[in-house]
Amino acid sequence: MKKVLFVACTLSFCISLQGKTNSNGVISTEKDAAFWSRMADGMTQALIKHFWGANFEGHPERYYFNYGSDLSNMTTNHYWPQAHAMDVIVDAYSRTSEKQYLNFYPLWWKGAPAYNFSGKEIDPWWNEFVDDMEWMALTQLRMFETTQREEYFLKAKQLYNDWIWPTWGPEKEEPWKGGITWKTDVKKSKNACSNGPAAIIAARIYTMYDEIIEPGKKPKQAYLDEAIKIYTWLRDHLYDPATGKVFDNMNAKGDISPAVYTYNVGTFLGAAHELYKITGDKQYLSEAIKAANYAIDKMSTNQGVLSDATTGDGGLFHGIFFRYFVKLINDPDLDDATRKKFHDYITHCATVMAEHGVNQETMLYAGTWWQAPVSTKDVSLTPHLSGCMLMEAMCILEPLPSK
Repeated sequence: MKKVLFVACTLSFCISLQGKTNSNGVISTEKDAAFWSRMADGMTQALIKHFWGANFEGHPERYYFNYGSDLSNMTTNHYWPQAHAMDVIVDAYSRTSEKQYLNFYPLWWKGAPAYNFSGKEIDPWWNEFVDDMEWMALTQLRMFETTQREEYFLKAKQLYNDWIWPTWGPEKEEPWKGGITWKTDVKKSKNACSNGPAAIIAARIYTMYDEIIEPGKKPKQAYLDEAIKIYTWLRDHLYDPATGKVFDNMNAKGDISPAVYTYNVGTFLGAAHELYKITGDKQYLSEAIKAANYAIDKMSTNQGVLSDATTGDGGLFHGIFFRYFVKLINDPDLDDATRKKFHDYITHCATVMAEHGVNQETMLYAGTWWQAPVSTKDVSLTPHLSGCMLMEAMCILEPLPSK
């Protein structure tokens, strides 16, 4: 297999600050679709240039996204960001159909399991963190959607059937009564981050099932039944219907953590929205809207945007929220007021990031909304991915209907 290396072009363009002043005091211009596409292109090219391991001299077959920019952190102790980095490549290919992005598919397919820090001999994609396997499966399903190559779908289905769904706890076991386990060696911690994505995987396998020539012996309906079961557990145990909060986990004692993270909000509303699209049950849509409103009304206290998140796992949380949130915004069944609120919010977030948080020469985002990184050194992969995901969300955000 030939090594695919190319020098990423840097898009450098000046953003005028003449325009409207919104309720948060941010002066910004109206951005058109071409602007958001240029932003997404530039940030994806920056991802490749500064993080794709095989770009660097001496690492010709490092088909892996480095944890720090320009070789500043090459640890392989973090598996799950690989899925989200590849998701950004899939986003770019879906948007542009450019072969340069498609060329990464087989390379990442080889590198991601090879660098997996805890892979089993019988399955190099296995990981002790169940949610890490879930992110990989979700990416593989998106790779299938954009190529129709069945090996991507079949691998995602196998990960789900062999390693993810089997961690569902006994439904009569107190106090959990079910739930997908967070980590294979911490079997009594049931987390939002392992249940929301699992429900999305099962729902998407159900949706794609008929596209596969030999989808396996497990019937199609079983995946929908499991998606509903997982989501229902998540809603009943970690979701507060009064506020829209999605709590982080239920621990070994059955206690609920009070922590609320944006990626859990994102996958909760993402799972609810998937089930709404399949079933038409308005309760799912209502719960998705409630969770989204909590993120907007209660978590966006940084001059109207979410908190700064500059490194570590938390650097990825906001991007995951935006990935699923934009799909909800585009749903035609939202009422006009909700759609406008959501549309204005994501546009405000993206405008702040584009005008203040992204270095317009390097196109890097380091997780600080109101201040761009001054150099290419020591930018972490995870916040830059969140930036990429928000820009890609703007590329698929549908305009508000004209009056």
